[in-house]
Parts: sequence; C-alpha cells; structure tokens
Amino acid sequence: MNLEELLAFAGRNPILSLALGGLTIAILFTEIARLFRGYKSLKPADLTRLVNQQQNVLMVDMSAIADYEKGHIAGSRNLIPSQFDPSAKPLAAAKQSPVILICRNGMTSSANAKRLKKAGFEQIYCLDGGITAWQQAGLPLVKGKKA
Repeated sequence: MNLEELLAFAGRNPILSLALGGLTIAILFTEIARLFRGYKSLKPADLTRLVNQQQNVLMVDMSAIADYEKGHIAGSRNLIPSQFDPSAKPLAAAKQSPVILICRNGMTSSANAKRLKKAGFEQIYCLDGGITAWQQAGLPLVKGKKA
C-alpha cells in the first residue's frame, strides 16, 4: 500500500480515519502518562522476584481488615485506606526502601501510590491487578491476622 492508496482510503472512509486517529492519540497519551506517573506496576511474578532480590521491602496491603484476614501475601502489612498516611510510622521509615502497595484489584493501590510519590518516596510499586491477579497466577495467600 502506498501513500496515494492510503489517502484514497481515508477520503472514502472519513469516520474510520478519524477513529484510527483518535485511538492512536489515546494510546500515545496513556503510554506517556504511564512514564511520568512516578510508580511502577508489577505482575505477580515480578513482585516475588523483587521481594527475593531486595532487602527491606515494605509490602502494604490496603484491603479491609476482614479481607486481609481471609487471605494476604506473606510478609505484607495491613493498612486500610482511611489510615493511609505517607508520614505514618510504618511508611515514613521506608522512604528510601522499595514500597509495594497491594489491594484487592489494583485500583486503591494506584491512587495511593501517587500520594507516596508526592511525599517524596523514591521506589514505589503497585501489584497490577491486586490480590485477584495474585490468585489467578496460582500464588499462595496466608490467612489470619496482621503480620
């Protein structure tokens, strides 16, 4: 296909051409925003790799207390969103260390990762898909009270 054929197609199908342009712009915007958001998303396998390679990793599970007790990742600490404060003792001590935020589906942790970035945290990660993705990957959960 050459440029003439492409322009002829665009002239015959203006709605498709506009849709393609709009989708292209949306994808570019999303990818650029991802680069500048200040935290990284981790797949379950990446999370286990990071925890095994790094020392002093703080994993914060932002689930409700009842959900946390039903099942959480070993070594994670429970901190519900209403108590989430970057200057709180468990978080403030980890300002230079990797902090991994975990929630049930990945939405709550992403929103709070932005708060950590504004507070000056340097190594912020979120479990992409949350506990749901962890379970779908066939990885184990620990039951019981806070670690």
